[in-house]
Amino acid sequence: MNPTSQSRGPRNYGPLLVGVLALQGIILLGQWTGYHAASSLPTASAQIPDSGALRMQTVDELKSINAKLDKLVDLFQSGNLQVKVASPDENKQTNRSAR
Repeated sequence: MNPTSQSRGPRNYGPLLVGVLALQGIILLGQWTGYHAASSLPTASAQIPDSGALRMQTVDELKSINAKLDKLVDLFQSGNLQVKVASPDENKQTNRSAR
C-alpha cells in the first residue's frame, strides 16, 4: 500500500454539520423576523438644505457685489481718483542687493 493513499479512518463530521445547520437556522430566523444587527445602531439624520433660501442668499450677495462695483465705476468715471506710489521698503532693497 502506498503511504499517501492510506485512509485515516472515518471522520466524525456530525457535530460540525449540526453547528453549521444551527447557524443557518439563526440567519434564516433573523431574516424572517426582520431583525438586523445594523438596525440597532442609531440612524444618521441629515437635514435637507432649503434650496430656496440658499438661492435668495446668493441673490442678496450678488446685489451687494453689484452695488460695490457700481461705486468703483462711479469713482473711475468721476476722474477724482488719485494714485500714490509708495517708496519701496529699504529692507527689501538690502535683501535684494545681498543676493
